[in-house]
Amino acid sequence: MANQAPVAWVTGGTGGIGSAICRSLADAGYQVVAGYHNPEKAKTWLEDQQANGYQNIALSGVDLADFDACIEGARAIEAEHGPISVLVNCAGITRDGTMKKMSHEQWSEVIDTNLNSVFNTCRGVIESMLGEGYGRIINISSVNGRKGQFGQANYAAAKAGMHGLTMSLAQETATKGITVNTISPGYIATDMIMKIPEKVREAIRETIPVKRYGTPEEIGRLVTFLADKESGFITGANIDINGGQFMG
Repeated sequence: MANQAPVAWVTGGTGGIGSAICRSLADAGYQVVAGYHNPEKAKTWLEDQQANGYQNIALSGVDLADFDACIEGARAIEAEHGPISVLVNCAGITRDGTMKKMSHEQWSEVIDTNLNSVFNTCRGVIESMLGEGYGRIINISSVNGRKGQFGQANYAAAKAGMHGLTMSLAQETATKGITVNTISPGYIATDMIMKIPEKVREAIRETIPVKRYGTPEEIGRLVTFLADKESGFITGANIDINGGQFMG
């Protein structure tokens, strides 16, 4: 397996941003393993990627909120493809509501999927990375984890917590050849955003200093940069990529 391409595990890999991350890493020569939630959609997604020349992308369905499943999922990826060199935590959901109306279920679902999952996957890969003396962990947070957002106490808490984990794990692994960083995107032109009514989209766009939405490909390029061997002096950092919407 030493001669095989380095392996990158991208949770939420079949989503809008996740897809661009997978393709960017695949273009850089990684064997990419994309995590998914819906098996049928994932199968169609993989067929589309392969039809466009991406034969070095595979699938792995893991319940990210389940600690044991993540440990087993990481071991299964390693057994089939080799040691995981890069972990990208991109999976996420929203269950919006003001605090007055937010249910415990809405809170727990978001914390489990967006934050507990990051612990679970990091725990799944860290021993192998330490053994290899090399690793890149990249956690996809959000501008709303930086500034908060009305009706998103659960989401903002999870995304802010993600960076706390990043900084702590970065300190633990700084002398071990492993870097851990956070990326905080702003509004990105995914299908979810483009489904918003045009009038609302335009109002949002006007709040962004560069007057446009970001592209998933811009996130993919940044992930691939941080994943590179030559990016080893960057660790414990949060990189904002939001068109100037939040600076701090």
